[in-house]
Amino acid sequence: MRHGLRRAVCATWVRGARPPPRPPRGAMAEPGSGPGGARDEEPGKEGAAPAPKKRRLAGGERYVPPPRKLSTGVSFGAEHFAETSYYFEGGLRKVRPYYFDFRTYCKGRWVGRSLLHVFGTEFRAQPLDFYRAAARAGRLRLNEEPVRDLHVVLKNNDFLRNTVHRHEPPVTAQPLRILAEDEEVVVVDKPSSLPVHPCGRFRHNTVIFILGKEHGLTELHTLHRLDRMTSGVLMFAKTAAVSKRIDEQVRERQLEKEYVCRVVGEFPEHEVVCEEPILVVSYKVGVCRVDPKGKPCKTIFQRLSYNGKTSVVKCLPRTGRTHQIRVHLQYLGHPIVNDPIYNMEAWGPDRGKGGKIGKTDEELLKALVEEHRSKQSLEILGISEEDLNSGGENKDCGDSGDCTKSAEADPVNGNSCPAEDVKDPERDTKDPERDAKDPQRDEENPERNVKDPERNDIAACPPNSDINQETLEKDKELGSCGNQDGQTGQKGWEEKDPLCVECRMSRRDPSPKELVMFLHALRYKGAGFEYCSDMPEWAMDDWEE
Repeated sequence: MRHGLRRAVCATWVRGARPPPRPPRGAMAEPGSGPGGARDEEPGKEGAAPAPKKRRLAGGERYVPPPRKLSTGVSFGAEHFAETSYYFEGGLRKVRPYYFDFRTYCKGRWVGRSLLHVFGTEFRAQPLDFYRAAARAGRLRLNEEPVRDLHVVLKNNDFLRNTVHRHEPPVTAQPLRILAEDEEVVVVDKPSSLPVHPCGRFRHNTVIFILGKEHGLTELHTLHRLDRMTSGVLMFAKTAAVSKRIDEQVRERQLEKEYVCRVVGEFPEHEVVCEEPILVVSYKVGVCRVDPKGKPCKTIFQRLSYNGKTSVVKCLPRTGRTHQIRVHLQYLGHPIVNDPIYNMEAWGPDRGKGGKIGKTDEELLKALVEEHRSKQSLEILGISEEDLNSGGENKDCGDSGDCTKSAEADPVNGNSCPAEDVKDPERDTKDPERDAKDPQRDEENPERNVKDPERNDIAACPPNSDINQETLEKDKELGSCGNQDGQTGQKGWEEKDPLCVECRMSRRDPSPKELVMFLHALRYKGAGFEYCSDMPEWAMDDWEE
């Protein structure tokens, strides 16, 4: 009997089914190491392995929940569109102020530092008194619990939430016209001043939000990108498959792009080819210049008309560097007539012609900012005083506060500059250096993701907040007066937030004329499609300045 048992066991060994070694006492067996090699059952099911117990915390130790699983696809929905509404006034589309949550996980460099220290060193757009006031008002939350003590030391996976009162800059009231729509694409004629995606201070005043709120078009994929101040043909795919197909044409340089602009002076009648390399000077302000250390690029220009003062020029960008057309025209001595960056006195008496500036990059940026500040037109650049006061160069910023392909702020990270649409990762980028190397970038596109974890993840209202105890006591007394007809623009609706300095400030609204730049994407053509818009009014032969 005993001998037969030994033979049976030996036969099992010979067949290679050696039984697994017994794990040490107290050790957890690997999945699949149970009897018969079956994997452990899922928790919650009958016979399932017990869920691991939560680690017992030492005295005074703070518990940090595990990170949430991020959504792989992001999109806007009805809850986002319902955050606020539009009204029209003085030729401008405006957004009623609204409350919004900025959310972020603790950055690695924050671990071991107090929340107060992080605010004081990395979120300098607001004084520390503002964050103390926000904490006392219950607007700062750590792992969904109100933060009462800003001296709390941050840990890995800590989740921060900051509720702020948002004021969006106005854009032109020119309607967003749909040029074509079928089961695959939506093509619109984008007005100048309107960003494509939420970023910086823009969220509802963007093409994506207007298409969703006013036309019921959601979950769109951007096929190419336009600068905020550039108007014209803008295409969206309705599915990821269509996006990928057209994206391949872009990468193979099979997409033909044609722009039209009005420039200073008499442009040469013959065809002009400019191949000067372009270097990004500042991602925050959004300034580029010709420099031998820049990225190679090529633009072909052809004059269409000349009225004695200015010329209408057709532009064919063969590469897609940031501000390529605008920088090349400036270099040629014919900047766009109303370009808010490249036709400014800050570039010197020749406005940067031939690359001659006579200033360091720092001096140039300071001169540009001061020139716009003197004209109270900083927001024309897509920046504001709090952007300048936040300190540090935003390495993820374009000039206009617009974004790359993005369908919505990450449901978890909920940033003003949303996480990019991971449904089409080949077109997405948060790296401006890599973006600048992308030869398929649309010429006038600073619309990279400007998600700035050091400034935008937890941001609030303008700097120099004068927060006092009386203000804090009124924090819960938020109110509004009346309501407003969204089409009339009557000043019957207004909400004041006691912690928001923007509510107590009076900003000069830009005129609709200031929000238009004479650069227009006229035509996009690829394999099997071609979309054109009408010639803009300022490009007509009989147009008068």
